[in-house]
Amino acid sequence: MLAQYFDTLAAQHIPYKGGAWCYEDGLIYFGLEALHRASGDPRWLAHIERLIAPQVGTGVGLAGYHMSDYNIDNIFSGRALLYLHEVSGDEKWLERAGLLAKQLQTQPRTKSGVYWHKLRYPWQIWLDGLYMGLPFQIAYAQRVGAPGLIDDALQQLRTALEITYIPETRLYAHAFDEARVQQWASPKTGVNSAHWARAVGWLAMALVDIAELVGHQKFNPFRQDTSRLLNQIAELRQPSGLWLQVIDQPRLAGNWEETSASAMFAYALLKGQLLGLWDGPGAEIREKVIKRSVASDEGNTLRMVDICHVAGLGTFEGRYRDGTAEYYISEDIITDDPKGVGPLMRLYALAPSIV
Repeated sequence: MLAQYFDTLAAQHIPYKGGAWCYEDGLIYFGLEALHRASGDPRWLAHIERLIAPQVGTGVGLAGYHMSDYNIDNIFSGRALLYLHEVSGDEKWLERAGLLAKQLQTQPRTKSGVYWHKLRYPWQIWLDGLYMGLPFQIAYAQRVGAPGLIDDALQQLRTALEITYIPETRLYAHAFDEARVQQWASPKTGVNSAHWARAVGWLAMALVDIAELVGHQKFNPFRQDTSRLLNQIAELRQPSGLWLQVIDQPRLAGNWEETSASAMFAYALLKGQLLGLWDGPGAEIREKVIKRSVASDEGNTLRMVDICHVAGLGTFEGRYRDGTAEYYISEDIITDDPKGVGPLMRLYALAPSIV
């Protein structure tokens, strides 16, 4: 039943930003890749090829992509280009991935050496960006034989973990402002004040995906940090089997159980278990998250429910996002958003066998 939901959703998917290259579409591609790897069913690959075709066109660029934006989010969908190169051997896919790698060559960095999240977010490190940029850089480097890029990505990850870790909560801050000029940033620490679940989810997925990419020995310096984070995530799971929008504040009025982060956490826990980074009941958590995240609407159509539409920091569409718990719980709740469905696809694909 869930496979049919994913199949129908992919068939009906409308490009998230009018067809411009973006990470939201990439999350669907990445989920479909996981389904294809797990099952070998050609329909999942066909969906990727059909959906990505208008974004790559016949030239050498990517639709609506401007390298000069230095938007780290735009890097993520390059994982689909690498996969298409892997399965087809067609060099055009690797060439287009090279455009994104070229962006990273000149991406602005903090003084500590970590990529800025975007050009319009100067001196800022966001957990979202660690997921968007670093696994692609590692996977691309492995494809083209550039070990220095792998070392650089791991060093950036190490620095970001040290900067954003909050010992009191055993979690990581959504973002850090090295310049300490943003209103949302603590003048003392540079980080925002609350733990948005999906931000922690991006990091958790980045860690287990990087662990899988680089292997046990190279990931060993991150093993303790990863296991500690996975343990803390597991402890914060609610009795329902899901996690809260503000993950560590169950007494916060208006806080609610959010499914995109829950899918991310369940994926990271189960993948972490498979990689020997966590020893909890990953399969049980997976089943509960899937069961609680997808429901039938009045027309008996399956929907992934209770997804936070978007959350961030700073001014956006005339509104200031201050990174507080009260801000995060004020964001819109929607259904079937790629930021939830993509991770749910990847979670589903971790089953021993899928249809």
